[in-house]
Amino acid sequence: MRSPRVTGLLQPFGSARRRAQTWRHLLLSLLAAVFILPLYWMIVSALKGPSEIFAVPPVWIPSRWNWNHFVDVFQQVPFARWMFNSGFVSITVTLVALLTHSMAAYSLARLRYRGRRVLFGLIIGTLMVPFWVIMIPLYIEVRAFGWLDTYWALIIPAIPNAFGIFLLHQFYLGIPHELEEAATIDGCSKAGIFFRIVLPLSKPIMAALAVFFFVANWNSFLWPLLVTNATEMKTVQVGIAGFSGQYQNPWGYLMAANTIAVLPNLVVFLLLQRQLMASITMSGIKG
Repeated sequence: MRSPRVTGLLQPFGSARRRAQTWRHLLLSLLAAVFILPLYWMIVSALKGPSEIFAVPPVWIPSRWNWNHFVDVFQQVPFARWMFNSGFVSITVTLVALLTHSMAAYSLARLRYRGRRVLFGLIIGTLMVPFWVIMIPLYIEVRAFGWLDTYWALIIPAIPNAFGIFLLHQFYLGIPHELEEAATIDGCSKAGIFFRIVLPLSKPIMAALAVFFFVANWNSFLWPLLVTNATEMKTVQVGIAGFSGQYQNPWGYLMAANTIAVLPNLVVFLLLQRQLMASITMSGIKG
């Protein structure tokens, strides 16, 4: 138990720590407000009337809540179909990529066969090749297959990703060999070890990759713009870009469409937030 004299000496240090903590919270709150402000302005602009969107001084709270923009987005264009296209492509790419990348990474990290190091080096080497370099050859290939304006063109080229294989490969290297040896002694096959032991252990890193794959494909713009011409095959990002006119832009509709388009990313993040934080914590402990 501390004496009153010692407690009195420690009080200035406690007060300084509280002041530093208060300033730190104020700074973090200010930074959070800077990042949240564009999102708030987008949502509020979707609810304003046309005269208030560019009013000077800015109107931070609409005088009259206008929900018509959200209704008109679905009535004037096939927005629901574009949302379905983006959702179907993003979910399919995410699921297939997680399965194939985890199998490839496990093979490269845990199995022993000739040439696996060279193969892993070639896969990592593709990270150095920017998408712009392979974009035209890839488009020619997709067109030769007759995949333009189909889901195949949106899904198949988006699945391979060397970053996902690399991340899973590094995670699998850290799994103790004793687990596999014990499972082998119990008669478990390599496939059984992978599906029953390795995959359950890799839930946090898989959740982080799921968020990465989903958001990247949901926000993808250039490749869907190249391979889709039919209105019903557009993704939501390409469809929203078509809202812009030559002489004027319907800003209310644009803000409403963007507000709706952001929601799936927020839902995926909130659903996988716990696993995502666990993977970040795990990476920090290993680092």
